[in-house]
Amino acid sequence: MSEISRATVSDLAELHVLVEKYRAFYKQPESEKTLSYLEQRLKNDQAVVFIARVDGEAVGFTLLYPTFSTVSLSDIWLLNDLYVDESARGKGIANQLMDVAEVAAKEAGATRVFLRTANDNLPAQALYEGRNWVKDEVFRRYDLIF
Repeated sequence: MSEISRATVSDLAELHVLVEKYRAFYKQPESEKTLSYLEQRLKNDQAVVFIARVDGEAVGFTLLYPTFSTVSLSDIWLLNDLYVDESARGKGIANQLMDVAEVAAKEAGATRVFLRTANDNLPAQALYEGRNWVKDEVFRRYDLIF
């Protein structure tokens, strides 16, 4: 069983390693910006990050951004990132991270949590659908990249 805790600045070194592995999964090169990016999110309370450990070793994380919805006139959360190291997959850690994230959002007053994942990330899609998350069939996604 893993231990899940809310990440703080003291977890940055371990979190940094995991985030770079996550970025590599999405075919992004390592970046000198990653550590400072994470540090700013944590120091400025701009993200809620949970880290999973097995026998004291960091093996996964989820990173959420609280935001707002004008349509629902409520707080909502973006579950932007979820990652479990290959060595720890298949042990229910992703489900544990999702449990903690969902509870935190609800306790903070959010009316929903949303996310997006790669079309070919079938294991993630199975995880979300198995937890009764509903695939959006109404709205299209658009990005403007600078």
